[in-house]
Amino acid sequence: MPHKDRLILALDLNDPDHALEVVDKFSEWVTTFKVGLELFSTAGPEIVRKIHDREKKVFLDLKFHDIPNTVSRAAVQVARLGVSMFNLHASGGYEMMRRTRDAVVETCLKENIPRPKIIAVTVLTSISEDEFRNEMGFQHGIRTHVRHLASMANEAGLDGVVASGHEVSSIRKKHGKDFIIVTPGIRPSWSPPDDQKRTMTPRDALRNGADYLVIGRAVLAQKNPLEAIDLITLEILSS
Repeated sequence: MPHKDRLILALDLNDPDHALEVVDKFSEWVTTFKVGLELFSTAGPEIVRKIHDREKKVFLDLKFHDIPNTVSRAAVQVARLGVSMFNLHASGGYEMMRRTRDAVVETCLKENIPRPKIIAVTVLTSISEDEFRNEMGFQHGIRTHVRHLASMANEAGLDGVVASGHEVSSIRKKHGKDFIIVTPGIRPSWSPPDDQKRTMTPRDALRNGADYLVIGRAVLAQKNPLEAIDLITLEILSS
């Protein structure tokens, strides 16, 4: 896969005009841009259309988690938007994931539109092992839980998962090379972790088996964002 296709730049912004400026500024380095809750709540589906007008792909990061009927119906509308990939929470259960996948496949075949990749969020990278056990009440560890959710997503027919770099290698080993792994919480050694707990460098995440790296503040919060993405690109090329 070309290195620029591995990077997903997170547009974690609330100003759609600024977001489009970022898309234009980084178009040489990045193929796919992530539209999350903040930007989508401000700009709605129109921001997706405007990014597409620039011939760029969109990863719609809304993390759907609701009853199967609600999520599957919302996912159909997302497919009609033409995004290349979107996500839902694996913790919503097997039925939610399977019905969503089936509804999207059926719609795309019926309407002759490209089918987006559907990936399942496992455990957020902002959650530490201590929080997972002591606040959320799980008796087992994060890695065990992530492996279970990844297996359930695979059985439901989803294309892959969102998982931290720390869980990537075990998922890759179990589910093979065709199962997509998108890894957030990417922080080069020279970038602070911010509110992310389970972080990893770009080089290590790719070596562990990640397909795509989601990067936001590690680029956009730097004094020289173009220099930052250049350094990250070099790290990817050396992995």
